[in-house]
Amino acid sequence: MIQNNVVDKPVVTITRREKICQIFGETYNPENWNDWRWQMRHRLTKLEHFQQILRLTPAEVRGLAIAPDKFAVAVTPYFASLLDPKDPLCPLRLQVIPRSEELVVDAADMVDPCGEDHDSPVPGLVHRYPDRVLLLALDSCAAYCRYCTRSRLVSQGEMYPVTRRLDAIVAYLEEHTEVRDVLISGGDPLLMADEPLDKLLGRLRAIPHIEFVRIGSRVPCFLPSRITPELVALLRKHRVWLSLHFCHVRELTPEVAQACDLLADGGIPLGSQTVLLKNVNDSEQTLKQLFHGLLKLRVRPYYLYQCDPVVGTSHLRTSVQTGIDLISKLRGHTTGYAVPTYVIDAPGGGGKVPIQADTLLAYSNGTAKLRNWEGEMYTYVDPVI
Repeated sequence: MIQNNVVDKPVVTITRREKICQIFGETYNPENWNDWRWQMRHRLTKLEHFQQILRLTPAEVRGLAIAPDKFAVAVTPYFASLLDPKDPLCPLRLQVIPRSEELVVDAADMVDPCGEDHDSPVPGLVHRYPDRVLLLALDSCAAYCRYCTRSRLVSQGEMYPVTRRLDAIVAYLEEHTEVRDVLISGGDPLLMADEPLDKLLGRLRAIPHIEFVRIGSRVPCFLPSRITPELVALLRKHRVWLSLHFCHVRELTPEVAQACDLLADGGIPLGSQTVLLKNVNDSEQTLKQLFHGLLKLRVRPYYLYQCDPVVGTSHLRTSVQTGIDLISKLRGHTTGYAVPTYVIDAPGGGGKVPIQADTLLAYSNGTAKLRNWEGEMYTYVDPVI
């Protein structure tokens, strides 16, 4: 159309994905974008990367400047495309973009808040509970949560590859026949290629008394393209359960839904662990939306964690009372499947402790005084034997 001898040109809108690809001098290609290895090679890690897609606050600029000397920054292009470029309180942005508040060390902060190093009989294995162990497979993640419990290990490059540690780990497990449950975490085990992951799971499954194998992973949230039919078949072969990690309903995208469908249709049991975070999910409505959304994807909300007192995370932590109030507002007001167990991983190595408002008010002489979700009082009497 011509007006006053000027030709109106169509407005060209650059999508978020295109803008992110331009950071690396590439054009957006759907095939590349949906390739998990391409995503890992093109993670955003530098201040100048984020300056091109986010309107950074001074606190974020400072945080990104100091991060290389403290705890690495890395965000997959996929997850970066979900961050609100204008809102510094975007709940996804708060999880992965460092801030200057990370320099603040609270009196309660701890380098190893769960006391894992103390309970490590061989490198990369934590044996705290009588019948189960934690196996740290690697020290890298698709993206780095700013509240990471293992920031002392993750991304530091000091952990030997699991292939170099596996013989000692297997020898320990073979000797300790009381162990029946292995949780594989890290880092994120699903960043391993299929072949080494298959070998790791095969070594564990060859131990006769190992009954239950779990993998803790945030890959379906940060890198859903990693969930392929081949990976699902591998996990099914070894009868693996997955403990996923989601913190906000905005993380439940169509790509995540597709990944969870692949896993659930493939027979992989799915649970989710959520960390309670200030300004991210510390409201009844936000948690309810998240937990309802997870159930739609056939993911069972399992744990709601009080954020561990990791060094430099006080700005992300809520009070315990906040967690108690939130769980109280959920229980009885939504389906029980949508109410996870609220726990504190007791600092110093005490393990997970369930936390809730008092429901058993008294119990004596076979009579229990109960308080339900509405605050009403009830009595339960033991049978007379």
